[in-house]
Amino acid sequence: VKYVAVAESALLPHAGSHKGAIGFWQFLKSTGIKHGLTINARKDERRNLQASTRAAVRYLQGLHAMFGSWTLAAAAYNMGEDGLMAEVQEQGTNDYYRLYLSMETQRYLFQILSAKLIFSDPAGYGFHLAEEDHYPPIESESVRLTCPGDVPIRIAAQAARTDFKTIKDLNPEIRGHYLAWGSHEITVPKGGAEGFSARYEGLLKKYLAARNERVYIVKSGDSLSAIADRFGVPLTSLLVWNRLDATRPIQPGQKIVVFQSDMNALPKDVEQEGR
Repeated sequence: VKYVAVAESALLPHAGSHKGAIGFWQFLKSTGIKHGLTINARKDERRNLQASTRAAVRYLQGLHAMFGSWTLAAAAYNMGEDGLMAEVQEQGTNDYYRLYLSMETQRYLFQILSAKLIFSDPAGYGFHLAEEDHYPPIESESVRLTCPGDVPIRIAAQAARTDFKTIKDLNPEIRGHYLAWGSHEITVPKGGAEGFSARYEGLLKKYLAARNERVYIVKSGDSLSAIADRFGVPLTSLLVWNRLDATRPIQPGQKIVVFQSDMNALPKDVEQEGR
C-alpha cells in the first residue's frame, strides 16, 4: 500500500494535478479535510508526509472495509468510491482485473506493483546503484513553539540555527513567509532543537519590539509602490511584511509595517507606537 504514494506523486510534496490534488498522497481539498487534514491559506497538510500518510491510511482502511479487498481499495482511491461502486454494480463483478474501468484506473494498480518490484530488486531491473548514488537520510528533530501573532519563519529558522529555505523544505505544509498565531510543531535539522526555546524567545522579543516601532499610517493618495519608494524598500517586501494582496487597494488610516535598519531614516509621519 505504501507504493500508492510513489505512483501518486513520486514522493514529491508539492506535486499537483489539474484536478487540484496536492501532495504526497494527492488529496483533493475536500477529501483531505474529510480525513482530518488542515488545509487553508496558512497550512496545507497534504504536503506533510506524516499527516497526509495518516489520513491516507484512514481513507484506505475505509475503502477496504467498503469493498473487501486492497485491490479495489486502491482502485477506489484513484477514481473515487462512488464511481467504482457504480461500475461494480453495473458490471456485476468485484474482480478488479475483470472490471472495465477508465484507462487511468486500469493502469493504476500495475503502476503500483511495478514500483514495488523495481524498488524491491533494483539490480534485477537494470538499476545498479552504488552507495554514493543514494541520497543520505534527512536527519531532523521536532520542536514546539508558540506564536503570539504572525511570526516570520526566519525567526524560527534563526532559533534553529539554520535558514528559511531549510525550514520550508523540512515543513512543506507551511505556506507563505509566516507562522500563524497559535502553537506549532515544526521540523528542524538535527541539533537545532537544543536551546531552541531560549533562542526563539529572545529573537521573538526583539522582532516584536522592532515591529511595534515601525508603522506607517496610510494617507489619502498613497499607493504601495509610492510607500515602497519613499522608504527605499522593495514593493515585494511590503507585501510580505504585511501579507497584502497587490491587487487590492490600501485605505487611508491603514497601518503598514516598514522594516529599516536605521530608525532615524523614517519620515516624521511614521507612528512611534508604544511611546
